[in-house]
Amino acid sequence: MKITILYDNETFNEQATKDWGFSCLIEEPDIPGLLFDTGAQGSVLLHNMVVLDISPSEIETIVISHTHFDHAGGLPDFLLFNDNVDLYLPGTLEGDLPVKDVTMVKNATPIYEGISSTGVLDNIEQALLLSTEKGIVIVTGCAHPGLGKIMDIAAEKGPIHGIIGGLHDFDDFDRLSAVDFVCPCHCTQYKTEIGLIFPEKYIAGGVGVTINI
Repeated sequence: MKITILYDNETFNEQATKDWGFSCLIEEPDIPGLLFDTGAQGSVLLHNMVVLDISPSEIETIVISHTHFDHAGGLPDFLLFNDNVDLYLPGTLEGDLPVKDVTMVKNATPIYEGISSTGVLDNIEQALLLSTEKGIVIVTGCAHPGLGKIMDIAAEKGPIHGIIGGLHDFDDFDRLSAVDFVCPCHCTQYKTEIGLIFPEKYIAGGVGVTINI
């Protein structure tokens, strides 16, 4: 399974555009392309996809972590290029969404084999749990409900192999000791501290970063 960051505050590709928000693409040979969040601006998301040689037509499923603009703002523009997608929302978005199928997520929900939603936590946000041979990988948008709560849910499925995405104000750093890797993105307040404490497992996030899990 491969995760590519398409939208972030930082970029590691000179041709890509960095912007406030988050989006990543999850790929696996037996699973159609899954887009997690769409960043703030569709123009930036689509530009970065071109730079990274990713076509909107490759995407068959979109999961929106929460409806804040920096995670869902790019969705309308994306749908102009590909509306043949299954959409998993944690609530309602304004306006009609001309897509193949919309699932309003409340509780833990399987999406594909090995990929599931935590369900909407604290009526705010959902995260993804990816099952790999090495353990569970958490993909989170901003972790507004608390990364610790998301980790507790993930741990019920098995050991946590890695964490990718926005970690908000998470500062219980001891909990990362048992994790194999952590890639803080977007709205992570303590990126520097995590990198200093865990240099051997820290992966700097940014547009163009690809992680094979």
